[in-house]
Amino acid sequence: MTETKIKFCGLRREEDVNYAASLDAGFFGFILSQRFKRFVSPEEVCRLKALVPASSRTVGVFVDEPLDYVADCAKTAALDMIQLHGSEDDGYIGKIKEMTGLPVIKMFKPVSEDDIISARESTADLILLDAGTGTGKTFDWRLAEGFERDYILAGGLSPDNVRGAIEKLRPYAVDVSSGVETDGIKDYTKMKAFAAEVRNI
Repeated sequence: MTETKIKFCGLRREEDVNYAASLDAGFFGFILSQRFKRFVSPEEVCRLKALVPASSRTVGVFVDEPLDYVADCAKTAALDMIQLHGSEDDGYIGKIKEMTGLPVIKMFKPVSEDDIISARESTADLILLDAGTGTGKTFDWRLAEGFERDYILAGGLSPDNVRGAIEKLRPYAVDVSSGVETDGIKDYTKMKAFAAEVRNI
């Protein structure tokens, strides 16, 4: 079985990026919607990208932003991927892919089987299943069992539960932010423990 990839999200500082790089993260997530506490400017993301390994991907996270804003940020930050974490539909996804030429990750909040169907049929390049917008809570994982396409599992993951989640659901990747923080700051000890659990070390 292919090893589950790791996405550390909400990175803000050089230390955060260096921590993630040292743990061989596949995806480095940066919040580019200004109303969130982990917001980083596109100029700062571009600077931090120099610390990201060439084999990894920088992901800009946006929540219901105007198309032009996302496209401008993607260019300024030199993003590799765009993550849409709001109510954006397939029409929006198509337009932003056309404007940027970048692959898109789309977040879905599974509450019912209908949400899983919508996620499965999305035109996004990759799906992210989450409990919400940085709630730090899990959703009912039973909804994701047998999901027919690659996806990133997010929402309430931590070193304590990520191994069980992987064994149950076999996601393509797992995404964590607050679950590896102490007092709102990325904690290398927790990040290292998370990575060890993902890789069953």
